[in-house]
Amino acid sequence: MTALSRRTRVGYALGGISSGTYGTVPGLILMPFLTDLLGVEAAIAGMIVFAPKAWDFFLNPVAGRLSDRSQNPRGRRRPFILRAGILLALAFTAMFFGPTAPPVAAALWVLVAFLASATVYAFFQVPYLAMSAEITDDYDERTRMITWRVIVFTLAILVAGAAAPALVETFGGIVGYRAMAGAMAVLILIGTFGVWWGTRSVPLTRTEEAGGRLFTQLAIVLRQADARVLIAAFVLQAVGIGMVLGGVVYVARHVLHDPSAATIALVCFVGPAVILTPAWSRLSARIGKRGGYAVATVVMTVGLLALLTARTGQALPMFIAAAVVGVGYAGAQLFPLAMLPDLAADDAARSGVNRIGMIAGVWSGFELLGLALGPALLGLVLSIGGYATSTGDAAPQSAGAQWAIVIGVSVIPATLCTLSLIPLLRYRLDARLRSGSIPVS
Repeated sequence: MTALSRRTRVGYALGGISSGTYGTVPGLILMPFLTDLLGVEAAIAGMIVFAPKAWDFFLNPVAGRLSDRSQNPRGRRRPFILRAGILLALAFTAMFFGPTAPPVAAALWVLVAFLASATVYAFFQVPYLAMSAEITDDYDERTRMITWRVIVFTLAILVAGAAAPALVETFGGIVGYRAMAGAMAVLILIGTFGVWWGTRSVPLTRTEEAGGRLFTQLAIVLRQADARVLIAAFVLQAVGIGMVLGGVVYVARHVLHDPSAATIALVCFVGPAVILTPAWSRLSARIGKRGGYAVATVVMTVGLLALLTARTGQALPMFIAAAVVGVGYAGAQLFPLAMLPDLAADDAARSGVNRIGMIAGVWSGFELLGLALGPALLGLVLSIGGYATSTGDAAPQSAGAQWAIVIGVSVIPATLCTLSLIPLLRYRLDARLRSGSIPVS
């Protein structure tokens, strides 16, 4: 076993501040910004949130391939992370500093700025994920390393997810959104410099060179059965979580009639994840990563169904349900992220070709596509339910619109999580690694 130092684990984990902040806040804030301040129709707002992340679906494998082929003497992945992280903070801030009228001009500005931020995020997130397969070749050590990363990631969700709506409500209007953007940009920069500095002396275990053409390598990755089923399970869950994150502000404003409930719900959602991630890691040692992932998915599904209680207008049952979702979400983040480097390192060891960045790019691209489909699907559900948009103050919503909001954060995400168990049960690499029938590295 090759144990990593605490400094290495913490250094790598700090990148979760950037990915947690950027991965959470647009899904949480951007749709209400478009529908309730800029007056953009809900279905169109959902598509604006969807389009840049769909772009990353195609870009991320390219970003991975470029980092695979890098010969930078300061490290294959780290220079990408530093430069992209700085640009990400700037592009994210720009989304909220454009025109506020007319709605068409405002929507176009947000779309272009979001596309820019999604582009540079690809060159941050993909090299960052790829590093997890190069820092260690030990099956259990990867889980421990990712445990630290998930704890930091969920703390970032807690801080950013709670602070972003609170800043918007405290300052109000466009000033609130711009104050929020500046604060989130600072968090992105902290994570960027943290992972860049914290991994400066980490020796990488993989020495294979990248080879072959982009589309050839992409086809090889997509032909791998274990990669396909793991990605399918993770993406189905990402769509569901995207719907929940995109809908929590709507639930607070229009169902509970208490905007501050969004912040409390996020704390209830993320708090258990921070505390219980080490427990999920210990469970992995007993039943494996696939088994732990399945258990976490079931827990998360139960919590999502319980979010139906929000329709009663009572906040406490919704907060309890959010906490149950958070317990499951901790494992549903830890296990697939610990299984990803298993896939990548096993492929490199068997093939002799470095496709680690490509695999990370395909993974990240599908993840972002799922997270983007979530708000897009939510916007469609809200439109079907008769959601009324507004400019300035949020408009009163009909009973049908309120039901659409609640179903969009509970029943539909729960169904998607249940469906994700079907491909997950077909994942075989975990059993082979645990049995020792193939080498770990």
